[in-house]
Amino acid sequence: MLPCDPPETPIDASTRRSTPAARADHRFPRWITIPGAGLTGHSLEKISAALLLLFTVIALVWANSPLSTGYDEFWESSFDIRAGDVVIQMTFHSVVNDALMAFFFFAVGLEVKREFAIGELTDRTRAVVPIIAALAGLVVPAGIFLLLNPSGEDARAWGVVISSDTAFLLGALAIVGPTFPARLRVFLLTLAVVDDVGALGAIAVFYTEQVDLVPLVISVVLLGLVVLVRFLPVGRGPAYTVLSLLVWLTLYSSGVHPTLAGVAIALVIPVFPPRRREVERAAELARAFRQSPSSEYAAAASRSLNDSISANERLQIVYAPYVSFLILPLFALANAGVRLDQETIGAALGSSLTWGIIAGLVVGKIVGITGATALVRRFGLGQLAPGLTVARVLGGAALSGIGFTISLFIVDIAISDPLKQSEARVGVLAASLIAFVLGTLAFRIIDRVQPASTIGRTLIRPIDPDRDHIKGPADAPLTLVEYGDFECPFCSRATGSIDEVRAHYGPRLRYVWRHLPLTRVHPHATEAARASEAAAAQGAFFTFVPLLFARQDRLETDDLLSYAVEAGLDVDRFSHDLRSVRSANRVDDDALDAEIMDLGTTPTFFIGSKRHQGPYDAQSLIRALDASLEASDDDRSR
Repeated sequence: MLPCDPPETPIDASTRRSTPAARADHRFPRWITIPGAGLTGHSLEKISAALLLLFTVIALVWANSPLSTGYDEFWESSFDIRAGDVVIQMTFHSVVNDALMAFFFFAVGLEVKREFAIGELTDRTRAVVPIIAALAGLVVPAGIFLLLNPSGEDARAWGVVISSDTAFLLGALAIVGPTFPARLRVFLLTLAVVDDVGALGAIAVFYTEQVDLVPLVISVVLLGLVVLVRFLPVGRGPAYTVLSLLVWLTLYSSGVHPTLAGVAIALVIPVFPPRRREVERAAELARAFRQSPSSEYAAAASRSLNDSISANERLQIVYAPYVSFLILPLFALANAGVRLDQETIGAALGSSLTWGIIAGLVVGKIVGITGATALVRRFGLGQLAPGLTVARVLGGAALSGIGFTISLFIVDIAISDPLKQSEARVGVLAASLIAFVLGTLAFRIIDRVQPASTIGRTLIRPIDPDRDHIKGPADAPLTLVEYGDFECPFCSRATGSIDEVRAHYGPRLRYVWRHLPLTRVHPHATEAARASEAAAAQGAFFTFVPLLFARQDRLETDDLLSYAVEAGLDVDRFSHDLRSVRSANRVDDDALDAEIMDLGTTPTFFIGSKRHQGPYDAQSLIRALDASLEASDDDRSR
């Protein structure tokens, strides 16, 4: 019997869930065109990191070429913006750092709010380790920097070392390509969100010198109006645009750094999981438009589609490619142009500011993140995800020393002396390079110590009666674990084998189901798996599962809801649990376990904790189980 076709690449549940463009690729029909949606999460990260690196090199070459005077002259060229008696004078450099970077912080704010509202950080037990590690990754680097720069203007630049560059960090992880990076990627994304919150707080509290209360109060009132925009029947897009521009202008006038307007607006944008009522309404209008094409139906269907997904997620999808592929490269071009002449290099080599930045980002991130992770595990405050070790966290912590974007941003607002700015930028660039090299070396050593060939032979996560779906006594002497897919016909046939195996052993066997949805070949597998978890929340997992296997060609959302009715479940609760973070995390946990173990086909069986190789008909499984029982008896008799 042949297994289901494996996916073209290993299962990566974290990529599917954690990047806006990756989420877009799964959320929208193929006929909707979204910039960047055709790329995978890892491809987007590699391209974004490559563009940042390219424009950094261009800036360095430009600033150190015969045209170097043109670099400073161009970015310091000024122009006026006039509105009646109000005049705002800006340079091209301030347009990038004060205006365009507001979009970057807007995108960061959207991601932060989403993660705390419906994403990874809603599960507090899952988030505790990376949150504590991130806090240590803020405090320890700042402490190391201040040890080397305890006073004077240099001490004011402590904020330069607290934040990692998320785009470079994830791009570097994709480029380094450690074995099975998905768990580490989820950990680093969670860490990066907390890291960004800390950096934004530092900018707001410590790098705002003088505040004019009148425009600040006006900006707060305008933010209140932004909150009310969600209740407008039409014209919400233009309203958000006009009010956001006014908030930026008033914050700029108040003395608060205007990029924080992006964060403030993002935090009041609504976010919620897709709502069943709006989704069904959108489907009804789409059918009506198909039957009777008209501008009225088209407009109504378009509005209904928009209403079915929160403004937060729509805006992430729209802005993420432009931030990654346009704004951040322009920021690198405007800020990375350090003149690397003998005088600058000599000053940097003897500067405690430069060495404080290097030590803070490189040493501080490694010590803070890795040390906090080890301590949290040691004292039982939290647990790392299966397959994620302190050694792998150390590799990720080394890469976290890449503090490019926000570090350079804080250099510009924390240091006024141009010579000191150059020393600080040399420190940021050197630290980012060292961090990448150290992270690469760390992962090469880790992968050599734990070769990929040894992975997948043993079940990485022990059976947990409080979490796993188990048939049979929890303390049975024999264990059979299946990683399966509800849309895979071979899993359905294997279920028949399982029934025969269970009948043969009776109470001596416990059977355990874990999820491995092969989404590239089975588009409804993930939804079906989440539905089974929604049924499990009502104690009906093994009642619901046979309905999924019996009707593998009908696994749309409406079908799943009808099966809930047939199984006698509370449908409203089932519908809510189907969309919950808890159900998604349960499925993604199993899928990430499967990736770490290099499982690419379904069904895959484990006899006890050892992977079963060979046929999985009833008699083959019985022979394998008997052999494992004999081996355990021999071990006990010795």
